[in-house]
Amino acid sequence: MNSYGTLFRVSIFGESHGESVGIVVDGCPAGLSLTEDDLLPDLERRKGGKQKGTTPRQEADYPFFKSGLFNGKTTGFPISIFFENNNTRSEDYQKQRSIPRPGHADWVAHQKFGGHEDYRGGGHFSARLTTGLVGAGAIAKKLLNGISIHADVTEIAGDKDLERGLQKAIDAKDTVGGIVECRVSGLPVGLGEPYFDSVESVIAHMMFAIPAVRGVEFGTGFEAAKMFGSEHNDAIENMDGKTRTNHAGGVVGGISNGNELVFRLAIKPTSSTPKEQTSLNWDTEQQETFSVKGRHDLCVALRAPVIVEAATALVLVDLMLQEQRIKRIL
Repeated sequence: MNSYGTLFRVSIFGESHGESVGIVVDGCPAGLSLTEDDLLPDLERRKGGKQKGTTPRQEADYPFFKSGLFNGKTTGFPISIFFENNNTRSEDYQKQRSIPRPGHADWVAHQKFGGHEDYRGGGHFSARLTTGLVGAGAIAKKLLNGISIHADVTEIAGDKDLERGLQKAIDAKDTVGGIVECRVSGLPVGLGEPYFDSVESVIAHMMFAIPAVRGVEFGTGFEAAKMFGSEHNDAIENMDGKTRTNHAGGVVGGISNGNELVFRLAIKPTSSTPKEQTSLNWDTEQQETFSVKGRHDLCVALRAPVIVEAATALVLVDLMLQEQRIKRIL
């Protein structure tokens, strides 16, 4: 439900306009040196308002460790991290409570939870909860010695010129989506299990926990459907498993092959748009025209790279622990 992982397990909690959001990390090896400062660089990258096209909502995002640390090191017990919510404007959401926003979880949440859900700012469906993912991901990155994870936005609104793609949203007074590519180098051969726990399966599972992700492809992805088998096959060059090409994206048979892990995510346009739309008013049972007010991203993909890196790190640490490539006591 709200937890993920086998040996390195994270449990997410909080609401966008509640007292706090956060995460509990269970299974972190004992003896890892860890302070709040280790999390701050990635948390800073996740913040809105840092670049054109992102939400102006500003939160300190300072991590408060409540358990799992002693004398500056992890104890091997669950690490709980809280992030306070201070800059909220809940009145923006009270005004249109009866009109579920298209593209948001308002309607399904209302049906599933019987109206008891916290709807302010999207509640527990909000991207605000990714603060906890980024915090936990920073811990996971510290455990992945010699493994590099890097994600970038490669397209906005179908344009590889990111500035020009963002300008499309500004000119249209609307929102746009984008493509985020993630590359991981230094992975060993042998991570993942065939079928249900393949590397692609577990990464995709985690990626779809990131709000606004609509698709995941590995290596050549959907372009592989247009290629000949002899063209798509990656010729092995040496006993390290290095391949001449990397159409597979570093995974064959669900198992890492030692080459660079490459995957891309399709990020949808931000659902909250100032453009006029129609939706159902569940009080009157009639459709109404409305426009979403408040502080929102023109292109939420711009803030996604650090979240993608964090989510990837969480998956890889779990896989590494399962293969006993990370010790339980450091």
